[in-house]
Amino acid sequence: MSTAFKRCVRFFRAETVLSAAVCLAAVSAFLVPPDAGYLDYVDWDTLAQLFSLMAVMKGFQQAGLFNFLGSRLLGRVRTSRGMLLVLVFLPFFFSMVVTNDVSLITFVPFASIVLTMAQQRRLLVPLVVLQTLAANLGSMLTPMGNPQNLYLYARSGMGFGALCGLMLPYVALSGVCLAIAGALLPSQPIGTVRVDAAIRRPRLLAVYGAGFALCLLALFGLLPPLAVAAVTAVYLAATDRKLLAGVDYSLLGTFIAFFVFIGNVGRVEPFREFLVSVLEGRVEMVAVLASQVISNVPAALLLSGFTQDWPALIVGCNLGGLGTLIASMASLISYKQVSREAPEQRGRYFALFTAANAALLVLLLVFGLAL
Repeated sequence: MSTAFKRCVRFFRAETVLSAAVCLAAVSAFLVPPDAGYLDYVDWDTLAQLFSLMAVMKGFQQAGLFNFLGSRLLGRVRTSRGMLLVLVFLPFFFSMVVTNDVSLITFVPFASIVLTMAQQRRLLVPLVVLQTLAANLGSMLTPMGNPQNLYLYARSGMGFGALCGLMLPYVALSGVCLAIAGALLPSQPIGTVRVDAAIRRPRLLAVYGAGFALCLLALFGLLPPLAVAAVTAVYLAATDRKLLAGVDYSLLGTFIAFFVFIGNVGRVEPFREFLVSVLEGRVEMVAVLASQVISNVPAALLLSGFTQDWPALIVGCNLGGLGTLIASMASLISYKQVSREAPEQRGRYFALFTAANAALLVLLLVFGLAL
């Protein structure tokens, strides 16, 4: 087996979604040969907003802001139950602003450190399951909570308040369910947990804060997203190339590949008519089911080209993040963390994760029917 082939295999395993999206785009190019219309496929504003938000949030993360705030909250708890609830609701609320991926990348390792210091490692599996649920559920509320919301928010033309209002009942019920689940776990007194989580490079917090403000202005349509992305890229190229290189470009590439695929198949009339007929009157359920197989970001990108029922698509893709381990790619962050730290617990984690996700998915779907 050649070295180049081994590298391709490793890349495919590491970037499965991106690789699949590129393959779909390449196959679709045989159906619709490349032409000037390809440039119109890509939603450049969404890509610009996504890039800017990822860069700014990575800056906050590297500065240690989220861990610093979490450590201050933990200093006030005295029981294992109180500690667990803080660690669960940190990603729940932060994901509304910093995305579910960043919340899990930040707070799952943080939680592992806290559990070790408090001698509560027995709670690792249920805690990480709840944290993953919390990040995926809290992120449903806002456009910047997750990539599919950011895209559908821009594509639909829906107002910020309208999207938040649409998802608020689901997020509120989810928060109640998380609180009940945390309260049902056994509790015992613990000593004060002090985590060494100082803010690094504090002078740059004002810069990242200004960057986030620019992102919000672009989100509300007050600034051109491409201009904000250009300012962000130029600033980081001059001051922090390592952070600039660390942005999740594979996600941006996945978006571009899916834009090409969707644009091409949308020009193949039989396929377009088939998808439109499948979605008619059942957008939400199709989005939920598609997310279980291809995850909710690709599902949002794919289905958005064949329906105008934006509320149903937004709800379906958000709820579709529950269920299987790949329904939301952010969930794999937690799974990999547990696999590294407690490989013998992978089976237990997968079983508990699947059961909890399935239960909440059914509950929220039934709840949606009653709204």
